Amino acid sequence: MEQIDTIPAAIAEVFITDRLGSRPEARTDHLREKLAIQDLANEMAEHPGEVLPRLVKLAMELCEADSAGVSVLDADAKLFRWLGLQGALSAFEGATTPRDHSPCGVCLDQEGAILMERPERVYDWISDANISVPEVLLVPLFIKGGTPLGTLWVVARVGQPFDSGHARILTELATFTGIALRMIQSEEKLRKSLDEQATLTKEMSHRVKNVFAIANGLIRVSARNAASKEQLADSLTGRLQALAEAHALVRRSFSETGKGQHIPLGEIITRILRPYHGDSDIGGPDVRLGEHATNNIALVFHELATNAAKHGALSREGGTVRVRWTQDDHVVIVDWQEIGGPAVSIPDKRGFGSTLVTSTLTSLGAGITHHWDGAGLRVVISAPLAKLQH
Repeated sequence: MEQIDTIPAAIAEVFITDRLGSRPEARTDHLREKLAIQDLANEMAEHPGEVLPRLVKLAMELCEADSAGVSVLDADAKLFRWLGLQGALSAFEGATTPRDHSPCGVCLDQEGAILMERPERVYDWISDANISVPEVLLVPLFIKGGTPLGTLWVVARVGQPFDSGHARILTELATFTGIALRMIQSEEKLRKSLDEQATLTKEMSHRVKNVFAIANGLIRVSARNAASKEQLADSLTGRLQALAEAHALVRRSFSETGKGQHIPLGEIITRILRPYHGDSDIGGPDVRLGEHATNNIALVFHELATNAAKHGALSREGGTVRVRWTQDDHVVIVDWQEIGGPAVSIPDKRGFGSTLVTSTLTSLGAGITHHWDGAGLRVVISAPLAKLQH
């Protein structure tokens, strides 16, 4: 078999692909192969997520191998992850191997079937795992016109070397493996999108309820302090408009590829708090947020402000919120302190808003700590600056 790239000297002693063509081909049962592949195709159409282990097991059986598996290239093309393992190496399911120092990497570089003998002599991670490999036959996984997905491989039994017939079988199965992987990945992406849509719907329902609750509170506060209906209309209109501006910041987008302007953290917090009181006590260094982080941080402070307006300091006349932040060693620490509100205590149960705040901060690699005491709720958020700039 013709190879595309020159084999590095370091692996020349274990690279024996040329022997595939010189060995007599073992007798094969072509009818069995045909029926097995037909059955696999039917299974792929009905249950694509269950095909991979069956396909690997078929490869091991048809090649009379000791072990078999699929090595899938990760998104950064730096590692392979072992999936669907069958046989003696099944205990290594989910293990990772380096792209640039592995038989799988050589297989992708060669863009064709390769055969190695005792590769543990070259790859120390194989010998370190106490894996003995008499021979390993690998074929690349490609979708026509696409990028490489990984490899399909089989490990020989002692005294039963591979030949060109085994390479042919494995190459045919690799086509099905590549399609199955694409179907599985597409199914996972679809499931993720549906989950995101369900979360978005729940968030929107939660937000709409909060809008009505806050609007009702704003009406009551404005009515108590208005001397006339004109003054009531003016103050209420301004507060509702500010509330609308704050909600514009907490929109969720399914696209994270856009490159918008970096927005100052102080501006975000100011706009979020503006509907509740005009003179916010806000201050800190110039920290600017990227588009993705802006949406997340706006959502977090919107939830904190909503909670303060419903249960905390912003639910009372004269109540206020002081927000200070510092930056140290590439970490931004935000201190949210509610002042002049009711005494607070740890809630009996965790609401959706709290869960939303925690999960949103987790996506930014940030942490949050609540301090419940008689002086009012205090919340401290710690977030890596690099994540905030994304």
